[in-house]
Formats: sequence, C-alpha cells, structure tokens
Amino acid sequence: MQKQNKMQKKLYMTAGYNTISMGTGRKEFNPKKTRPGLEHYISEAGKGVVKQIGGADKIDETVIGNFMAARFNNQAHLGGFAGLIDDKLENKPSLSVEGACASGGLSLISAMRSLLSGTAEVVLSIGVEVQNTVKAIYGADVLAGAGWFQKRKNGHAYFFPGQFSDRAGVYYEKYGYDYARAGMKRWFVNAIENARLDPEAQEHHNVTADLAGLYDKMKPNGRSFVDHLNVLDCSKVSDGASGIIVATEEGLKKLGIEKSQAVEIAGWAQITRNITKDPADMVELTTIKKAAEKALENAGITIDQVGTVETHDCFSIAGVLATEALGLAAKGKGAEYVAAGKTSRNGEMPMNTTGGLIGWGHPTGATGVHQAVTIWQQLTGNAGKAQIKLPENRPYGMTINMGGDDVTVVAIVYKKG
Repeated sequence: MQKQNKMQKKLYMTAGYNTISMGTGRKEFNPKKTRPGLEHYISEAGKGVVKQIGGADKIDETVIGNFMAARFNNQAHLGGFAGLIDDKLENKPSLSVEGACASGGLSLISAMRSLLSGTAEVVLSIGVEVQNTVKAIYGADVLAGAGWFQKRKNGHAYFFPGQFSDRAGVYYEKYGYDYARAGMKRWFVNAIENARLDPEAQEHHNVTADLAGLYDKMKPNGRSFVDHLNVLDCSKVSDGASGIIVATEEGLKKLGIEKSQAVEIAGWAQITRNITKDPADMVELTTIKKAAEKALENAGITIDQVGTVETHDCFSIAGVLATEALGLAAKGKGAEYVAAGKTSRNGEMPMNTTGGLIGWGHPTGATGVHQAVTIWQQLTGNAGKAQIKLPENRPYGMTINMGGDDVTVVAIVYKKG
C-alpha cells in the first residue's frame, strides 16, 4: 500500500510564472531565424518566480523537469543551470528529473518529497523544453522515446500521434465516428478559445473565425498524417518553461507570502505502469484513472468537489478519455460530455482554462508545472482574462500530467490557501 502520498505537513504552491509557449501559431515565431535556447527559458522562468518572492536566497533547493534536452539541445545535466537563474542558487542542491511528458509533474513531486522529508522549506520547481530545434518528423523520433523504443520500427512515422490515433480508432468502432468526432471537435474549439485569453499561449494569436468549420473540413487521412486524427487533434511542437515555488507552511512565512496568494496541496499520487506492455484497454486511460482516484482519496474529497481540472490533452481523444477516467462521464460517454459543453470555461467542469496542451502549447518537460501555475492562478484570482469563477462548494483544483501513452501519471489536488 502506497503511503507517501499522505500529507504529513501542509504544503503550498505560490509565485507561478510562465514564459511564452513558442512555436507555430505565435506571430513572433520564425523557423528561419535564430530563436531563444534552453538557457533563456530556464533563466526567464526562474527569474520570474524569484522576483515574486523577493530573492533567491530564500530558496533551499531547485528541481528542473525536462524530457529530451540531451537530444533536442545536446544538453544534459540541467541541474547545473540553477546558478544561471541567480548566483544565490549556487552551492545549493539542484537536480533534473525525467518522466517523458510528465517530467514537469515529477519536478513538483520531487519538490514535495524534499519538503516532506525535512531537507527544505522552499523549493523552486521548473519545467522546460525547447523542441523547435529539429523538424517535426525528426522530432517525432525523439519523442518516441517516451514509449518503449523497441516498438518504434513497427510504429507510425509520427509515433505518438499514431498511438493515440489507434485509441481514437477503437473509440470510433465502439461508440461511433460522428459521435466521437463531435466531442473531439468541441475539445479543440474550447482549447483555442481559452488560449486566446492567455497572452503566453501558443494559440493566443489564433483569429480563425469558424473553428468548428475548420475542424470539420480537415478529415483524418492516413495517407498524409495518421488514420484517425487530424493535425488539429494534436498538441503542437513548443518551446517554453514554467516555474513555481513549492513550500511548507514555515516556508511561506519565510517568504512573507499570505496563504490567500498560495494554493494548498490537498492530495497527490504518482504511479507508473509497465512501459513494455500495450494498454490493457484502448478506450480507457487506466493509469490516469488510478492516479486520480488515489489523489482524490488522499485529499479526502470526491471529483464533485473539484471546480476546475488541468488535464493532459496531448491529443483531443486524450481529453475525451480523461473525462471518463476522472469519473465525470461514464465509459463511452466522454465525447457526449464534452460536446455538450460541460468542459468549457462556463461549463459544469471547466477544463484547461488557458488552452491546455492543444491551445496553450506542450513544451513537454514544462507541461506539468504549467498546469500547476494555471491552477494557482485560478484559485488565487490571478488568471487575468482567463479567470473563471469557482462555485463555493467546489473550491478544489486538480492537475493530471501524463508521460507516454498513459505510462507515468502525476495527479495533484489543490485547494485555496
């Protein structure tokens, strides 16, 4: 029985910061011009957090989540970049963690474990990825490392779109193509509309008038992409970083930050399935389901008490399946739940309020931290134009960060400080 998830002391997150999620869709992005590198994003995110807490001398440790800098940027040993953020972080503990697209979530979990163990009171958690260094088709080969690479030779050229295309195909067979596509279309539309409200989002500049019409025109075509998804169903290649402070109650006092400007970590879970095995059920995100159940149990609440969720929608079908894994919709009813507007920003369960991976962007190692920053913003009223109003009887937020095809999952439940 896993016991480390039980909260032995109160932990909080505060002072979140996001860089721009850079890539196609942003007006500033030009693939032919030199772009900021890994060092720029680590430095900007870290400095953005440090500025809010009044100095890096208050930070005890740093954790940097990243997936594939060793291949995208020819750079490993990212823990050594903490001193780049601020000289006062030199000669303090710093390390990097990796768990594919859940690397950011593992950065948060690593920070929490340090706090629970008593080695620190204030930890800087950063997630970062710079992926636009290679063309998408070559990047797909790098990203395939999030799965079992032994399967690479039998997989699609676009490996992970192929994996989730297969999931979508089974969903179509079981529940109907038009039915499923209606839910996936609404997920895409919500993502772009929410991203337009966040100036750091990759799709913030998207001005397409008829998003639903555009989606309908782009039928899945295996000859040009993958069999059961179009490119609008997919998150984009992104460069960016996010940072946030994870602190104990004593740490918050040291920072001089009121609990009203922090979120309390109510419960969490991190579980991993065997990467060498295929999913037990193609239309169920089983690891997400188990991690979410455990995190909610440890928080002592039910999903009905959660007011907003940031979930890992690397593909629209993953968003639909997440509603079922979280218990918001019955199995096979996720597409209907989304199509009915229940996950929109004004819906029953607002999800991915700044655009999620499809709208805000997916700098793979940064995503888990970005999700935490969004929940911190929403629960403290710092989300700007993307702000939603949480019902008084649903004061909790939740993040679901997934690595690989439902292999590594970090689930965290937050409540207003």
